Amino acid sequence: MEKVKAKKHLGQHFLKDESIAKDIADTLNLEGYDDVLEIGPGMGVLTKYLLDKPIITYVIEIDTESVTYLEENYPKLKDKIISKDFLKYNINEIFEGKQFAIIGNFPYNISTQIVFRALEYRNQIPEFAGMFQKEVAERICEKKGSKTYGILSVLAQAFYDAEYLFTVDENVFIPPPKVKSGVLRLRRKENYSLPCGEKLFFTIVKTAFQQRRKTLRNSLKTLNLSDNLREDSIFDLRPEQLSVEQFIGLTKKIEADGV
Repeated sequence: MEKVKAKKHLGQHFLKDESIAKDIADTLNLEGYDDVLEIGPGMGVLTKYLLDKPIITYVIEIDTESVTYLEENYPKLKDKIISKDFLKYNINEIFEGKQFAIIGNFPYNISTQIVFRALEYRNQIPEFAGMFQKEVAERICEKKGSKTYGILSVLAQAFYDAEYLFTVDENVFIPPPKVKSGVLRLRRKENYSLPCGEKLFFTIVKTAFQQRRKTLRNSLKTLNLSDNLREDSIFDLRPEQLSVEQFIGLTKKIEADGV
C-alpha cells in the first residue's frame, strides 16, 4: 500500500530521518528484559531498527491504516501487532507479568498520559525511552527549583533515573510539528519500592502541585493534618522546592500523623 497519511486527531508526525530513528532505538540497553513494546509505530521507521536487535519486538497502534501498512511491510511483526489503544489496553494480555521495555515516537497529545500509564506497570518496565515534545521531555527530567518541575517530574523520578538525551528539530517529521522534540531515557532504580505508602505518595504529589503557588500548609489542607504536624517547617515550602526524597519524607511524616 502507499504511505500512510498523518492524521491530526491522532497527533501523528512521522519521523523521516533514519539516523535519528536508529539513535532512538540505540538508547535501549536491553538488560533485564527480552521484550520491547513500541507505542505508535506509524510506518515503522523506528521499528525496523528494533527488529534488528536481539529482543522480541511488539508494536501497539490504534491507527488501522498504519496497522495494515506494518502488516504488509514488516513480516517479522507477524502476530506482534496489537491494534489497540495503549491507554486502555491491559498489556498483560501479551506480557503476562514479564519484564518489558517501552519505546516510541510518542503522539504529543497523549504523551504525558503514556508516562502515567507506564508508571502503573513500573514493576514490569525496567526501561522506558522515546521522543516527546521537548518541553515535556525536559519536564520529566527536571530537578527541584524549576518552574517546569512538577507532578510528572516527581512521580517518574521516584522510580526511575531520568536522562534527557538529545533534541530533535521540527524539520525531520512529516508533517513538521510546531515545536522541537526531545528524546529521553528512564531506567528503573535498583531499589524502586518506596519506603512509604505509594498511593498516599501519589496523592500528596498531585494535591500539592495542583496549587503549586501555595505553600504545602495551604495546598494540603484537604488531608486534614494535625495542627502539630502543620507546624513542621517543611510546610512553609512550595511544592517545586521539594526534591523527590523530600516528598517521600513528607509522605512518611503524614503517615505517622495518622492519615
